[in-house]
Amino acid sequence: MIFHINRRRRIFEGKGKVLFEGPEPGTLVQYFKDDTTARGSQKKGTVTGKGVLNNSISEFLMSRLNEIGVPTHFMRRLNMREQLVRQVEIIPIEVVVRNVAAGNFARSHRLKEGTLLPRSIVEFYYKLPDNDKASPQENPMVTDEHITAFGWANPYELDEMMAHALRINDYMSGLFLGIGLRLVDFRLEFGRLWDHEDIRIVLADELSPDNCRLWDIHTNEKMDKDRFFEDLGKVEEAYQEVARRLGILPPTAQIQEDGAENITAFQEKEEK
Repeated sequence: MIFHINRRRRIFEGKGKVLFEGPEPGTLVQYFKDDTTARGSQKKGTVTGKGVLNNSISEFLMSRLNEIGVPTHFMRRLNMREQLVRQVEIIPIEVVVRNVAAGNFARSHRLKEGTLLPRSIVEFYYKLPDNDKASPQENPMVTDEHITAFGWANPYELDEMMAHALRINDYMSGLFLGIGLRLVDFRLEFGRLWDHEDIRIVLADELSPDNCRLWDIHTNEKMDKDRFFEDLGKVEEAYQEVARRLGILPPTAQIQEDGAENITAFQEKEEK
């Protein structure tokens, strides 16, 4: 099956998504690709149907956050791979919330992976522009002093980002716990939404197994992008299982090149 990509003007293309000019002023169309990367883009691959799943998982989570009063850029899903979002000015800071020691954090702090942290830890990372990365290094960790000193965000914006991140963590930790998944850690991006003379800080980008570490609470099986990063295999199946537990994908459906419409048909049926 050949997926239709919005033919409007391309604004930006990242590792997993493409942004196109939206149908109305102040909007963008966000297209989810099947491409995936790891190790600073040294490792690249394709996960069949990942874009379809991430589109719907992100739609589900962003919609729930909108309902509880956490502002996001999400407006609505357009089709299997595209959603309509508000155009925002992205703040070049990644906000990472950690609940369990995993990955580089566990290694650098000499903690056994899976160790529960005494409390949730929030970290900030400066988003290096892709063309500024001389080597496949990770984005550098920064402090609030760096952020305000270099003008990446002001103190009020930083406080808003922190408050939103902690509230998102509280809500999503409970949501995933209810379906047998542990929210180990996750990465967020925020943007400035201009409303006449006012500016609001809203959640942008996506929420999916691409930027959330999710482990089964009983087996600690990894259900996220780490399966690709660590060569664990069954990446597609892990993403599909997350979608099933959220009620997005019917129990027996699979996302394949010739069957990706199953998820849309199921969602439309559930909405009626």
